[in-house]
Amino acid sequence: MDVTLKLSQRLQKIASYISSGVYFADIGSDHGYLPCYVCLHDKEARAIAGEVNEGPMMRTDQSVQTYGLTDRVFVRLGDGLEVIQPNENVKEIVIAGMGGSLISEILENGKDKLIPVNRLILQPNNHAEIVRKLLSRLQYYLTDEIIFEENGHIYEILVADKHANDPYQKEMEREKQYLFGPLLIQEKSSIFIRKWEEERTKIKKVIAQMNLANHVDETKRMLYDKKLRWIEEVLG
Repeated sequence: MDVTLKLSQRLQKIASYISSGVYFADIGSDHGYLPCYVCLHDKEARAIAGEVNEGPMMRTDQSVQTYGLTDRVFVRLGDGLEVIQPNENVKEIVIAGMGGSLISEILENGKDKLIPVNRLILQPNNHAEIVRKLLSRLQYYLTDEIIFEENGHIYEILVADKHANDPYQKEMEREKQYLFGPLLIQEKSSIFIRKWEEERTKIKKVIAQMNLANHVDETKRMLYDKKLRWIEEVLG
């Protein structure tokens, strides 16, 4: 069997965090490329490829058949973590390419399925701070965060383990660390800086528009002011 399935840089980075020989679930599998790639390169790995709609599920099933992996990649139709059956010993879960609010909703609604799960690998397209806050509540601790650019888009990947140390710095406001990432804020890579410079520009425009409005939502205005202040502090 040809194992030359090519992944995007984003999916390659996600795949690098999946443990060897693990049984994992990929929620919203998008053609099943990730579980197929992992199982082609790791003969002990098994995966659930979950899709919420029938069309994507059929495309994922086609990929699994093409690569001869029907005995190790199980394609299932269901909402979020519903695709994980009771008492299945799934140890890691990937949820990538969705908004942070939706990722958080999937984890919250399926938290009963997280009991045996040691690792969560999450790639929110936006609102990563919502995901970080939920991870803290679920007692999963960030062990790695990466920020990178691919095809003009900036992505963040959050890796959280159940048995790890709390990465949040006590001397810094926790909400601020949820926004920027407790590990990313320490590294302050060039892409991190560029992301928040762009965000600063957007927020300044929003505040300027608010100043021109006849009626201003003061609560909203205060939130934007606080976010802008934090960005200025982080960018130094």
